[in-house]
Amino acid sequence: MKKDKENNIKNKEQRKFDKGQVFVKIMAGILAIMMIMSVAGTLIYSLI
Repeated sequence: MKKDKENNIKNKEQRKFDKGQVFVKIMAGILAIMMIMSVAGTLIYSLI
């Protein structure tokens, strides 16, 4: 019984951590895309 409860607690903690990790990865991807777009925009603007 105690082991089952401990496993359930660990699983819940891992799920919360995974959700946070996914959020951080999505935000990092959005920021990376924005940086690439800004660099491309400045290059295009400087060539015109």
